[in-house]
Amino acid sequence: MSSVDLQSLAESLVDAARRAGADGADALAARGQSTSIDVRGGVLEHADRAEGVEIGLRVLIGGRQASVSASDHSPATIAEMAERAVAMAREAPVDDTLGLADPDQLARQRDADGLQIADDRPDPTPDLLQDMALRAEAAARDMPGISQVEAANAGFSRRFLWLAASNGFSGGYERTTHAISTVAITGEGLGMERDYAGESRVWADDLPAPEEIGRLAAERTLARAGSRKPPTGAFPILYDRRVASSLIGHLLSAVNGSAVARGASWLRKDMGQPVLPEGFDLLEDPLRPRYPMSRPFDAEGLATRPRTIVGNGVLQGWTLDLATARKLGMDSTASAARGMSSAPSPTNSNVILTPGTATQDDLIARMGTGLIVTSMLGASVNGTTGDYSRGAAGFWVEGGRIAYPVNECTIAGNLRDMLMTLEAANDALPWRGVEVGSLLVGGMTVAGA
Repeated sequence: MSSVDLQSLAESLVDAARRAGADGADALAARGQSTSIDVRGGVLEHADRAEGVEIGLRVLIGGRQASVSASDHSPATIAEMAERAVAMAREAPVDDTLGLADPDQLARQRDADGLQIADDRPDPTPDLLQDMALRAEAAARDMPGISQVEAANAGFSRRFLWLAASNGFSGGYERTTHAISTVAITGEGLGMERDYAGESRVWADDLPAPEEIGRLAAERTLARAGSRKPPTGAFPILYDRRVASSLIGHLLSAVNGSAVARGASWLRKDMGQPVLPEGFDLLEDPLRPRYPMSRPFDAEGLATRPRTIVGNGVLQGWTLDLATARKLGMDSTASAARGMSSAPSPTNSNVILTPGTATQDDLIARMGTGLIVTSMLGASVNGTTGDYSRGAAGFWVEGGRIAYPVNECTIAGNLRDMLMTLEAANDALPWRGVEVGSLLVGGMTVAGA
């Protein structure tokens, strides 16, 4: 199915909704294909190939809305979807902030030309993906001390999306993803430890070599051998760059318009107030070429643009779609995203935190005694108060040096206090949706042995 066919399909959904009685409607049509190869023990373990077309329709009637989706796109299905969506919308509660963008708000660019978010090279064959996975596995397995490689995977996907709406918007773009990952194990029984490495890119040329991924997974795993619980007490915490983005993710959740409009954000009263230390900027740029979350327009047809979320430590704005912007008496930040069967909601694309000047080793030396967190599991985060508690694993630091690996501990604090004590390293990696280096938090509670 060509892009022209997807455009026709999306526009047909909108036309069907109007005929069924909708005041307004928008529709998504997507065509996708993906291949995933898993190897183990030097042989193919699992291969998966998927492709298909999905369609989604949202209708609006007098301040009410409903969304439906399907994988069949026959004329009969389209007509049935429109009738069902209109019937559902008529039973939905009224929300006067719902509605499509005005025509003069819509993006003029209706494609992704210049963003380079689709690899123009031929798709990798299953044989090539298998060879990449085998090379990654071999590189990990050959490291002395690795007992087994639990998984090695290489995958590729190509997806084309088209958005059409009754306000006159119609546009679409293509996106590709190349990925490779490895999970390695050292030790046996109760002494077993595992870790992983993985990377994804829009373009194959930007992906690290499989051997690099395999070796990194092995090195991380071997460093975890002999893990034990850390002591309990109040200590500084260094979030390694692998997990530091999760800390900034909690800040992004707190400035999301959906949470703010519900009064469910611990930052709901902090517009114009310091939320990070002086000197920190938190920027968003949905137009970064070759980046996986770049997009020319949002899910409501508004042109995306770079913006400042936090400037010099001070909160500058919420992340808004049309509905949350209307609730708060503000303008949309062109941040809407949606699934096939869901209404738009705000999200972020390509966030960058100001890097520091110190290396991670500098921050470790500055810690004295504390915990480096390299992985986390579970979460108890209160979005209204900012109270924070998570399971963690990583490395214990004594005398400004790594002493031993740790696991099975809990770290706790309050996000407001944690974020205001941040120090950033200069080790942020590119190609991430949230580009953040290692972050040192001044003090948290560690519950260990």
